[in-house]
Amino acid sequence: MEFSIGCNGRGVMHVEPVSVDEQFRMIRDSGVFDHFDRMPQHGQEQEYLRASEKYGVPIRTGLWSYVAGRDEALLEQNLRLSKSLGGEFHNIMLYNNHAEGHVITDREIVDFYLHAYETSQKIGIDIGFEVHIYMWSEDFRRISRVARQVEARGVPFHFVLDHSHVLLKVDNAEEQDVSGIRQDVEAGRLIIDPYEPGNVLDEWIGMNMIQWLQVRPVSPNGPKNPWQLKEGGTYGRACQYPFFRPAPGEWHLPWQAYRVEPCKEVVRRVLRHHRDTADSPLRYITTDMIDMPDYGGGVRYSLFEQNVAIAEWFRHAWHEIKAETSAVTQEPRP
Repeated sequence: MEFSIGCNGRGVMHVEPVSVDEQFRMIRDSGVFDHFDRMPQHGQEQEYLRASEKYGVPIRTGLWSYVAGRDEALLEQNLRLSKSLGGEFHNIMLYNNHAEGHVITDREIVDFYLHAYETSQKIGIDIGFEVHIYMWSEDFRRISRVARQVEARGVPFHFVLDHSHVLLKVDNAEEQDVSGIRQDVEAGRLIIDPYEPGNVLDEWIGMNMIQWLQVRPVSPNGPKNPWQLKEGGTYGRACQYPFFRPAPGEWHLPWQAYRVEPCKEVVRRVLRHHRDTADSPLRYITTDMIDMPDYGGGVRYSLFEQNVAIAEWFRHAWHEIKAETSAVTQEPRP
C-alpha cells in the first residue's frame, strides 16, 4: 500500500503563523502533500472545513493530549469532531501522570487504550498511541510491554512512531535521566542507538504495529533551541534539527549533514519493513518540523520549506527502496 503524506499544521508556516486558509493553500501549492495533519482547533471547525474543501486538501490525521481519569469524555468529543471533518486517524498522546496524581500504571494505559479503541470503532475512525516526550511512552521500556498486553486482549495496538523522541536521548545523559532510563542504557539493557543490534527502534519496527510515521530530524545529543525560551526563561528540549542547511543568519549554529543521517536511516528501515511485510499497517506519514520552544520556535529558517524538503526526500527514498526489490528479483539476461 502507498501512503498518505501530510504536513503537521504547526509547520505550515515560514517564520510567522499564517491563516488557516493560507495554510491549506500552501499545502496544495507545494504539490508534495496528500493531506493536512491537524485536528481542527475548537471554535475553528468551519474555517478548517471551508479551507479543506476550497483547496481540495483533506484533513486525515490529527492529535490531542489527554490525562487518564479526566479526559475520557474529551477524547470522544475529539474523535467525533475529527470524523465529522473527514479525519481517519486520531493520535493520542497520554500524559505520564494520572488525574489522581500518580504515575500512570501499565494497566491504566491499557484500559485507556481499550476505551479509546472501542469508542473509535463505534465512530468509524482509527486511534493510536505515540512515543513522545512528557508522555508515559517517554519511558521506552514500557511500549512493547503495553502493546503486548493490548494485543493479548484481542485488540490491535496501533503505534505512532516519532523516532525523534528516541534519537533525542542518544548520548544524552540529561535526557535519559528525564525518563529514568539512564541506568538501563548504560548497562546495555535498553539500547536506543539505532546503529546498535537489539535497539528499541528495530524492536518496534519488527512488531509490525507502526501505522503512522512522523519524520522530524533531531541530532543525538543535539543543541537546544535558544531562540524561543519556555515560561520562566528555561531552554526547551532539543527535539528538532534542520533537515537541510539554513541560510546564514537563519540558525544559531553551523549545520552538519551527518547529524540528520540517523533520522534518515530509521525511516529507511521502516520503509524496508513495509516493503517486505504483506500485512504492514503503515498508512500515514507526516513531516513534523514545527514551532514551540522544544522544537523550532523562533527560528529564522522556513519551517514549511524544511517540511517540503522532507516530503520530497521521503518520496524519493521510497522509490529507491521499492527499486531495490526489483533489482534483486530481476532475472539475469542469458
